[in-house]
Amino acid sequence: MMKRWNVGKRLLPLFAGMMLLLSACGRADLSTLNPQGPVAEEQFDLMKLAISIMIIVVIIVFAISLYVIVRFRRRPGDKIPVQVEGNHKLEIIWTVIPLILLVILGVPTVNSVFGLAKDYSKDPEAIQVEVTSHQFWWEFYYPQYDIHTAQELVIPTGKKIAVTAVSGDVLHSFWIPSLAGKIDTNPGTAVASGTANANKMFFEAPKAGVYLGKCAELCGPSHALMDFKVKAVDEASFDRWTAAQKAPVALPSDPAIKDSLVKNCLSCHAIGDQGVLVYPNLTDIGSRLTVGGILVNTDEAKYDNEGTTYENLKRWIEDPQAVKPGTLMPKVELSEQEIDGIAKYLSELKIDYEK
Repeated sequence: MMKRWNVGKRLLPLFAGMMLLLSACGRADLSTLNPQGPVAEEQFDLMKLAISIMIIVVIIVFAISLYVIVRFRRRPGDKIPVQVEGNHKLEIIWTVIPLILLVILGVPTVNSVFGLAKDYSKDPEAIQVEVTSHQFWWEFYYPQYDIHTAQELVIPTGKKIAVTAVSGDVLHSFWIPSLAGKIDTNPGTAVASGTANANKMFFEAPKAGVYLGKCAELCGPSHALMDFKVKAVDEASFDRWTAAQKAPVALPSDPAIKDSLVKNCLSCHAIGDQGVLVYPNLTDIGSRLTVGGILVNTDEAKYDNEGTTYENLKRWIEDPQAVKPGTLMPKVELSEQEIDGIAKYLSELKIDYEK
């Protein structure tokens, strides 16, 4: 007994250190324990119910075990105790109690599973969004407005957002922890053909704010860098954003920078009604919170992945593989003046819709 206690004392500091280490893992804005919408709140309530039942069961079982260990420990001269094998009363008790607990957990779970699986893709009041995942970025298409964007999903507060999700290449998973659970984006044909292997979900954001999304399926070397943002704004701001997305955008006034942009960027990207929309739409890239989904735009950089929009764009254009390994954007041979001019122009492509 003493040897076991000595081993336990040695392991205690290790367990304490592990608990402290694990308690620092994760981010508050990537936690399902901080629900910010009705879908996430319902899922969180189910989680709390399941955990509460498990805690009650564990406490009761441990309490009974401890009582039995202490009360019926072997003493000198003890005889074999009376056996309870075949005690129908006890067997009924320990069979019925788990069944009751399963019903308490199962009924609300089944109710929520079917409720949250409701299809709003035909609801005219819901905002329809077709999500296509790519290595390693997110494409968002609003069929009601004929708007393509990337990396930042702008939505109006208080509206149901009906998501239809597919993949442009491998298996990914669309996840906004504080707003809703995750769904896989499966490889398949285009949504427009009606034969895509699409998954559907819905969510709402009652409050304006920015909510962080992630890919929750290992999809390649930069899986961990496959972030996106959900920007919830009031309905008037959303209307201004949709109008601004469809407005014409002027190209650079400098002919050399304009030619370089058209040749090297607009062969794959679009700005306003110009260019080819194969990769992310750049119409409002200067308004986005990140560049490449991972370089955070800020005036006061504290970490290596932070900088001004201009600095981040310059860093991305110079060597995208250094920022996000495995990305399909190639390193283009440009002069310092071209990189500087294009980065400056793109950083000024802003949509001021939050008035």
